[in-house]
Amino acid sequence: MPTDLHKFAVRYTAAWCSQNPASVAAFFSASGSLKVNDSAPAIGRAAITEVAHSFMMAFPDLQVLMDDVSGDDNRAVYRWTLDGTNNGPGGSGRHVRISGYEEWRIGGDGLITESLGHFDGADYQRQLEA
Repeated sequence: MPTDLHKFAVRYTAAWCSQNPASVAAFFSASGSLKVNDSAPAIGRAAITEVAHSFMMAFPDLQVLMDDVSGDDNRAVYRWTLDGTNNGPGGSGRHVRISGYEEWRIGGDGLITESLGHFDGADYQRQLEA
């Protein structure tokens, strides 16, 4: 695994914990995309900012932990754990801890051109509603 990839993933993790959604989008190329499970992909930094914002609003105490990252300069798998309490507007007040991963395609600019995110949606819903 390239050292740069590990450093990139550490900074990406910190961006998710920052409560600054634009800092997450900055890791994507201008026309990059983020797809979470079966949702339509968010394309472009503005749309990716909105996805990050929705998680940050739902979980004001959001913490993302990097579990692992592997790959090369063009493709990588970033494994993470999300931990937080759903205390945002209309939230359930429930604590959620889920793990998942993103499959990254990295462009020549060193930024993510495509991220395919995966986590157990049924477990996520169960924890929100428990």
